[in-house]
Amino acid sequence: MTIRLLLVDDDPLVRAGLTLMLGGARGIEIVGEGSDGGEVPDLVARLAPDVVLMDIRMPRVDGLTATERLRARPGAPEVIVLTTFHADEHVLRALRAGAAGFVLKDTAPAEIADAVLRVAAGDPVLSPAVTRRLMSHVAGAPEARPRRDTAAARLAGLADREREVAVAVGRGASNAEIADRLYMSVPTVKTYVSRLLAKLGLNNRVQIALLVHDAGLLDHDPPGSTGE
Repeated sequence: MTIRLLLVDDDPLVRAGLTLMLGGARGIEIVGEGSDGGEVPDLVARLAPDVVLMDIRMPRVDGLTATERLRARPGAPEVIVLTTFHADEHVLRALRAGAAGFVLKDTAPAEIADAVLRVAAGDPVLSPAVTRRLMSHVAGAPEARPRRDTAAARLAGLADREREVAVAVGRGASNAEIADRLYMSVPTVKTYVSRLLAKLGLNNRVQIALLVHDAGLLDHDPPGSTGE
């Protein structure tokens, strides 16, 4: 299956570079380009991409706003945000809005192509260690404590098994690792993850991980955790 990719960046040189780097990647077809977040809805409707590679900083409608608007729609394509910083509150906001991960603009072409393929397959492009750095970057913000309380309240409505799966997702465990750790089958784990997404009103595993981090459930990881 060929993954249909839409590029959105206000810099034509960046778009040209990405097209050059990814145009020949196996399994990826670049179906279009945009220069501003405001163009995204029409481009998505017309081109039906599977993944959107979206710059964060654009002068009119930025990538954050475009991601929030896009991911709020049913059947939206996955979004990977482009950034120049590892730890950035803008990246965190994009992830909370439903982006499946982020890549740096100086990332090697093969790694960007791999990120596109992984996201299209349903795997987030975000390690637990990177999540921790992002969370610690904004830990002292005034909204951190209210967010922690809100996240804890949302997770309080989960059954014990649902909570265990959510915490395992937050630690970066794969479905197979969760199945092994919690003595479940992989299909059962997938069912639990789908149930968590529906119950919590989220749309990907990254958001589950962020909610678990927000609630402070990973402040003290047990030995052997996959969190690092």
